[in-house]
Amino acid sequence: MASLIPAIGSCLSRMTGGEKRLARRLEDKLEDDYLIWYDVPVGRANVHPDFVVFNPRRGLLVLEVKDWRIDTIAAIDRQSVDLITSDGLQRKINPLEQARQYAHQVVDVLKTDSQLTISSGCQQGQLLFPWGYGVVLASISRRQFDDTDLGQVIEAHRVICSDEMTENADVEAFQQRLWAMFPFHRSVPLSLPQIDRMRWHLFPEIRIAASPQGGLFDVQEDEADIPDIVRVMDIQQEQLARSLGEGHRVIHGVAGSGKTLILAYRAEHLAQICKRPILVLCYNKTLARRLERTMAARGLADKVSVHNFHQWCRAQLIAFNVGLPANDSDNSVFSSAMVDKLIRAVDTGLVPAGQYDGVLIDEGHDFEPHWLKLAAQMVNPETNALLVLYDDAQAIYGRARRSKLSFKQLGIQAQGRTNILKINYRNTQEVLKLAAGIAKELLQPSAADEDGVPLIAPISAGRHGPEPLLIKLPTLREEGEYIAKHLKAAHQDGTPWSDMAVIYHDYASVGKEVLATLRRLSIPVTFFKDISFAASEDTVKVLTMHSCKGLEFPLVAIPGIGTLAADEKRTEDDARLLYVAMTRATRELVVLGG
Repeated sequence: MASLIPAIGSCLSRMTGGEKRLARRLEDKLEDDYLIWYDVPVGRANVHPDFVVFNPRRGLLVLEVKDWRIDTIAAIDRQSVDLITSDGLQRKINPLEQARQYAHQVVDVLKTDSQLTISSGCQQGQLLFPWGYGVVLASISRRQFDDTDLGQVIEAHRVICSDEMTENADVEAFQQRLWAMFPFHRSVPLSLPQIDRMRWHLFPEIRIAASPQGGLFDVQEDEADIPDIVRVMDIQQEQLARSLGEGHRVIHGVAGSGKTLILAYRAEHLAQICKRPILVLCYNKTLARRLERTMAARGLADKVSVHNFHQWCRAQLIAFNVGLPANDSDNSVFSSAMVDKLIRAVDTGLVPAGQYDGVLIDEGHDFEPHWLKLAAQMVNPETNALLVLYDDAQAIYGRARRSKLSFKQLGIQAQGRTNILKINYRNTQEVLKLAAGIAKELLQPSAADEDGVPLIAPISAGRHGPEPLLIKLPTLREEGEYIAKHLKAAHQDGTPWSDMAVIYHDYASVGKEVLATLRRLSIPVTFFKDISFAASEDTVKVLTMHSCKGLEFPLVAIPGIGTLAADEKRTEDDARLLYVAMTRATRELVVLGG
């Protein structure tokens, strides 16, 4: 079965009858290695072909679908058609010419990449793979087509007629109609990197930044500067991101599965179609700063509001003149009182509900149930756009209180709108094996109904890298010196400082000593409270295990893990924290301590 993007259930409302039938035929009668995009903007010109069909061996095909009846076509030539409609005679572009123009725009984009074109000979500069275009006449039979002069202006081999796309149509005959639209056939399929390059060019919105800290999307403007290695959403991520549609959605995903990437894509999409602001909430202040910079880089700072949850609560109380609770210097008590006061203010109408056309929650596993309920009340009921991202394995705050969580009781309608992402794309197999081994008892999969919270064990994407280094040294100072030496060597080998992070558990017992050592040995560092994620901030990030969530770095060093086992009552929490910290490393991991 072919993969349709977006999923057919999310786009039925905007499909014509003919488009619905074709979508179902393409899904059912093409093999698993076919990719089909419906009404997805292509390239920087944002052209909208009805369907783009791709197969790594067959090539790429652009299809335009028309529901016209034979008796509604008053006149037609190679450029235009006069249609009889309820509003009178209307002139439209010939659908084959429309498909041809779209196809050439697609091909022109792909030809800019030398890795997708022939490098020498008489075909130099042409695409490595076949491409074609055609028309689907969903309400005109082949006999009707042949009995008229339509074939003089629409080539017969570039047409699929209504009786050739029925549910009972022969699979081979249906496929043959598609293949006839290609000028030649390719015996060697495109490689996965070549397929990713094709998608990178055609769909800029699914690009992932080459540098993990450069933003979730590649905002590169110079198309002439095409990177040697490109990163894009995988097919499951893209299909999910494009298929979210209306209503409440919950995504359960393992660390490194691309949850935050999908959230950022969703925020951008909603910002383009909604009138009111979009709210993004997360628990981690450092992640909030990163998401805020990402939105600003995409020109969405005035449309998408990104906040740490408690920061947002404070802003709401001040904006609507409710006032802040008394602060007795206990931050935990103050934060709790602030949330309670905002909940009461919303319940009594002092603070209005439904302020945002979309509310997107990252790190939902670290939100208290009543926080989620409050956030859900902020969604404009007319748009009803709510997205919650969740991974119970990364829950490091008050997890026991959420073990029986029911989304329905919190006003989150997740039934039938829940997706699960199991594949970890961030970590190498070597890093994930060590991290999963540390948290082995915590990652035993558990089932839940669609209204509950499942625990999902990560599946490796199969990417390999160096084995993690496990180093035991007598003192924290020596650990800091080892880390400094290792980071300097990596930097001399070409790794930017901004691609490195040092992640620790406790400042007093670990972080203070290690940070001082790094500074003494002239390692450029930025403490997590001061991180801005600006492009000019080429420094090693020094983070707590709590503040590193949602972030990733090619090189991660974790000092002082020997201090984690000091309190046996916290063994499970420590294992969870260490799992979070280890899974920040995309390539290389160094762990120090007994």
